[in-house]
Formats: sequence, C-alpha cells, structure tokens
Amino acid sequence: MHTLASIRAANAAFVHSASPPPLAVFVGGTSGIGEGMALTFAEHTKGNSNIVIVGRNKEAAEKIFSSMPKPENSEVTREFVKCDVMLMKNIQQATTDILARHPKINYLIMTPGIAAIGGRDETAEGIEKRLAVHYYARWKFLSDLLPALKNAADAGEKVAAMSVYSTGKGGSIDLDDLDLKKGSSITKSALVAATYNDLMMEVSVLLHFMLLFWHELIFLQKFSEQAPTIPLIHAYPGFVRSPLMASSSSALVRGVSAVLLPLTRPLSVTGVECGQYMWHAIYHTVNGKPGAWRTGSHGEDLAKKNYYGNEEQRQKLWEHTSSIVNAAINGQAQPSKD
Repeated sequence: MHTLASIRAANAAFVHSASPPPLAVFVGGTSGIGEGMALTFAEHTKGNSNIVIVGRNKEAAEKIFSSMPKPENSEVTREFVKCDVMLMKNIQQATTDILARHPKINYLIMTPGIAAIGGRDETAEGIEKRLAVHYYARWKFLSDLLPALKNAADAGEKVAAMSVYSTGKGGSIDLDDLDLKKGSSITKSALVAATYNDLMMEVSVLLHFMLLFWHELIFLQKFSEQAPTIPLIHAYPGFVRSPLMASSSSALVRGVSAVLLPLTRPLSVTGVECGQYMWHAIYHTVNGKPGAWRTGSHGEDLAKKNYYGNEEQRQKLWEHTSSIVNAAINGQAQPSKD
C-alpha cells in the first residue's frame, strides 16, 4: 500500500496538458470529498486548469476558488453552476448550461451526498431522495456530459469520469423493486445504490461504444483499430471527515455526528487527503485505460471484490433508470400514494 506522502509526490508529478488546459467538472464540489478533489486538482495543475463546481452554495464555491493556486494562464476559468441535484429537471438545465460553454470535458467527478434516515421520502419527481442523489443524479450527469468527455478523448486528451460512492459495499438488488417503492430504509438504499453505481459504469461503457459506432460508421476500419473509450470509475472513499452528517435535515443525525466525528478522527481522513487518493486512482491505477473500474479508499484497483450484478441486471437497471429520469424530465412522475 502506498503512503500518502508517496501518493502526493506521484500526483504532483503527473503531467497535464498545458494547451488546452484541462477542464474538470465537480458535481457536489462545494464541500467534503468534492471540495477536496477540486482543491487537489487545482494544486496538481498549479492552478492552470478550468474548473466547474456544481452545487447549491455559491458562496462556498467562491471560497474554494479563492483558495486555489493563481493560474499563470489568464484564459483559464472558475465557474459555479447552481443546481439542486435531487431533481432531474435541475440537472437537465445544469448540463445544458455546461455544454453550451464547454463542448469538451476532461474529468467529470461526482460526489453529491445526503444524510437522511427513516423510510421512503420522495422528491417532487417521485424518486426516493437518497437514490436521487446517490444514483439517479449521477446517471443523468454522466449520460448528458458523456458526449463532451468523448470529444476530449477523440482529441487525444486525458479523460475520466468518477462516481465517488461505495463500490465494494453493495448488495443484491431486486429487479421487481429497483426504485424501492415496495420498501426503503437507509441501509437498503445505501446497499442498492452502491451496486447501481457499479452497473451504471459498466453500461455507460457499452453506451460509449454505441456512440462511437454511430459517429464513425462510415470509417469502420478506423473505428475497429483506433476507437477510443473513456475510463469510468466507481470509487470507495473510505471514512472521510465531511460536513455531510452535520448538515443533515435530521436532528438525530446531526447529534450523532457531533459525538461520533471527534471519536473517529484518528480513523478518518480529510477531504483533501481523500482527494489525493481518488486522483491517484485516476492518474496511476487507471492511467487512461478505458472501461469500467472499481477503486478503493487508497486509489487501488478492487477488480471484482465484493461485486454484485449480472448482465440481466445491467440491462434492466438501464431501462428502468432511463424511464424514471425521462418521466421526471417530462413531468410524468408518479409519486407513491400515502
């Protein structure tokens, strides 16, 4: 296992493109792991990178931007895109906004989280709130921004997408209750969302091949020899000192956080330290190699360790998710009856 010091040194030595400067989008980047990954990316690029933070708190984003290294390149940008990722319509607006200015994206980092307890609690679009943030939102961002990632890959630039959630900590899923309408709890939601993120990355690889094939159909020989693909990573961050529990809408969760976090401090890492491990996975473990990846809390390759899922589940989940998200976007959501 690499030490944090060696990982910092290896990350600092990673060579990024100077022209054009790389562009990274951080969904949920205003605190916790997302903030840590944004700050470490700015450090690795010496400030010479375009950074987009997607979240709800503009003031927090501006504070993060102000603490980043000052770029030597006067053309690089720092942007905040306001979005409550719990609603798919909001994500549609956010991704449309991003794509209008950025036809190429090098890194898509998704870290949004919610600390909620109890049974099923739905969004206005009829989606279980925990799954909305931990799975459906990530699926929607990746689905919408995949063409921009593909454009960067086609230009020979470094590319990766990462969903930081809980790979290796999942469980079996019920194909007859993928949206957890028959029963939801904090434990069940966490287990299935971890498995869903694994399957999401695998199906997204297949979707990327379909996009490439459609685009390069008349250049079939070139496609078969050179078709680039995108590394798609589901990462487990480990125990991170994050304000997520402290900012929960539940008084119980906030109370537990006040007691638990100080006691567990020796076992946890900061958001910036976690950021170093997560970027180590992108830069060195994956290192541009295409396909679906599962990485651990130190950026190591987990391969199929504690993996749940099969081809039928991948297909069924993709069809289900597409249907749920499209219904939400088109105002056809069907909230559960009390």
